[in-house]
Amino acid sequence: MRDVPDFAAIASALESDWHAVARPEQLPPPGAWNGWAVIGGRGFGKTRTGAEWVRSIVEGGEARRIALVAPTAADARDVMVEGESGILAVSPEWNRPTFEPSKRRLTWPNGAIATCYSAEEPERLRGPQHDAAWCDELAAWSNRDATWNQLQFGLRLGARPRVLVTTTPKPSALLKSLIARPDFVVTRGTTRDNAANLAPTFLATVEGLYAGTRLGRQELDGELIEDVEGALWSRALIESTRVARADRPPLTRIVVAIDPAVSSGESADETGIIVAGLGEDRQGYILEDASGRYAPTEWARKAVALYERYGADRVVAEINQGGEMVETTIRMIDPNVSYKGVHASRGKVTRAEPVSALFEQGRVHMLGAFPALEDQLTSYEPGARKSPDRLDAMVWAITELMVGATAGSSLIAYMRQAVAEIDERRDPAFGYAFNDAPKGGKVRLIAPPGISTVMVISGATVSPDPHGLVTLQESDAAALRAQGWREAPLLIEGEVLP
Repeated sequence: MRDVPDFAAIASALESDWHAVARPEQLPPPGAWNGWAVIGGRGFGKTRTGAEWVRSIVEGGEARRIALVAPTAADARDVMVEGESGILAVSPEWNRPTFEPSKRRLTWPNGAIATCYSAEEPERLRGPQHDAAWCDELAAWSNRDATWNQLQFGLRLGARPRVLVTTTPKPSALLKSLIARPDFVVTRGTTRDNAANLAPTFLATVEGLYAGTRLGRQELDGELIEDVEGALWSRALIESTRVARADRPPLTRIVVAIDPAVSSGESADETGIIVAGLGEDRQGYILEDASGRYAPTEWARKAVALYERYGADRVVAEINQGGEMVETTIRMIDPNVSYKGVHASRGKVTRAEPVSALFEQGRVHMLGAFPALEDQLTSYEPGARKSPDRLDAMVWAITELMVGATAGSSLIAYMRQAVAEIDERRDPAFGYAFNDAPKGGKVRLIAPPGISTVMVISGATVSPDPHGLVTLQESDAAALRAQGWREAPLLIEGEVLP
């Protein structure tokens, strides 16, 4: 009697064989690559791809010391290790690793070890050595560059240490540099590519809401969206002014700024809560973004807790929507809080322009990385209906710190103050001389790199010409000299300024 194949066993074996069920873009590319970047939309299958790659290099004896790096420690545990598509879930019984949460460690029967790391603590990567690494959601890492750099120093075991990056794309200098590297292979994909494994209602809902939008192109299509034309901040501007937390100077003043939402719930706007400080160097620093969807008592409790933790000098809150309710809610939590309500009498763009100009002058800095805030700064289009809550709160904080409430622009008041201080000192260390210009004469100054527009004391907004020069009245030029602008030599021999 002829044996009948056990088709059920064959089907079960095929289901557990990743190469049999994976889509081609989920399998490691051929060739001698050092890095593989899987950039795809939500639900593409990036986590399964990463977990199966780790499993394969352990079973094949290609790696014995592996780094698992996630945005947070909870992400490493809940997604990469214990998630539905994580390492434990995809591992067969005969080769399932033992997970020791207290040690952040996975250990396989053959002795291979994988250790979990968080981008919130890049220094933990200083010292350990690895021959492979899986970096998940790199675009959401808070200390992106520091974490990546420390990981690279430790990838020094074996003949060819390799790294896999799985992420939904967000514009960052690091991600763009990895994509451009000749030793990195890039695989791209969309949410729809994995439609067979997603709930039909999920796919229909997210495509109905976001298909064709900027957010949909990024989160569903896995497209790397660059800066929005007309936005007041660019990725390059934010990167150029970023400061490591270790390099922060002593602070002379700290505020907690709130842009409260008028309702709560899943569909409500977020409440913007930003902590910012003014350094002894007279520059502004964004210290924390605690924005989120909160009920009124929740955002008030969060703001007061930050006020106490940072030893802040004041809570500043926009009162256009809530009026007296905003202050009443805060004082229910702590009646002794130093509070100031601010009313938006001008449009969002008008309020934000002076703060954007301070960034362009290199006088305001992100202390570390704030992905959600930075996404909003670089993607908000003037006239958009959705409220830029985090942006608004940050603008209120910097306005309060850099000048306080004045009838005019905060930048103008700041410049006036700076000029008054320089006039008192006449300090030659600034690298220029205060020569009296002829009455009614004008002065030509060289704009620092990266400056596209600047608001001057007279209230005018000027832009550098193609040579990077601006021509101003002496009264306006003095304020810019106080910011380090240099006087330009004559462009043509014998030229006289008007």
